[in-house]
Amino acid sequence: MNFQQLRSIREACRCGYNLTEVANVLFTSQPGVSRQIREVEEELGVDIFERNGKRLTGLTEPGKGILPIIERLLLEAENLRQAGNDYSDQARGTLAIATTHTQARYVLPKVVQQFRHAFPEVRIALQQSAPEHIAEWVLSGKADIGIATEGLSQFKDLVSFPCYEWNHVVVVPEDHPLLSIEELSLADLAKYPLITYDVGFTGRGHIDEAFRQAGLRTDIVLTAMDSDVIQQYVALGLGVGLVASMAIESSADNQRSKGLRTLSASHLFRTNVTRLAVRRGAYLRAYTYDFIQKFAPSLSREDIRKAIAEVELA
Repeated sequence: MNFQQLRSIREACRCGYNLTEVANVLFTSQPGVSRQIREVEEELGVDIFERNGKRLTGLTEPGKGILPIIERLLLEAENLRQAGNDYSDQARGTLAIATTHTQARYVLPKVVQQFRHAFPEVRIALQQSAPEHIAEWVLSGKADIGIATEGLSQFKDLVSFPCYEWNHVVVVPEDHPLLSIEELSLADLAKYPLITYDVGFTGRGHIDEAFRQAGLRTDIVLTAMDSDVIQQYVALGLGVGLVASMAIESSADNQRSKGLRTLSASHLFRTNVTRLAVRRGAYLRAYTYDFIQKFAPSLSREDIRKAIAEVELA
């Protein structure tokens, strides 16, 4: 039994039992994947997968018990490699960070700059996607760290830490009628076409929840992942924008040049919490701890280590 055989079994589950996809992920052939799976089953004396002819269709009952063991073995093999790298060269390597566009554009630049000054020989691989993909990348080991506002706390095999809170703000053209209202209400906003984030991004869930609980229907005419894009369409008069406060703080000059004004919405929508996640049980290199603490100074190394080492009870 070897690690490549175990990877074939793990990836078969992750790829929905599609062996062609598994072969692509592992840079091998489909017959090779089938052979590796069969060799493990023969060595263990049990079938791990249910089959319909040559197609895999699911896990057997023994397979459901074996898969978590395989996951742990592969995780510890990766931990061993990371530990070796850490002890042989603590200040060199790659830090893979999966995050959303908003975090990458408005929050991470200062943190990355500080980190690069401290670790000039560590390459940073910044990957941007939706929260569910961010979680998958961290779980699979394709990313060391995941940063997002939504979704990361829902995965039991991830440890997520609250890092900072933020609110949404309303963005309107400088002559908009909403600017004359002393205290903005959800009913006031619902009178106008709205432009905000795609579903599942940057606290969009809190926006939908607030209007739903108030019994108000909204006309969301345009959605985007990028706060600058949202503001651009607000400037064109397509609607009222709902964006993250950090996007406004980071682009105040750009906002003024577009003739835009902001209104507080902290009393209208729930406060959002940006979280940072790592794999439960993962070995983090020393510079990864340093990056986490630069992003969330309230976290101590010992607290991070303890949280990663804790076993999630079913």
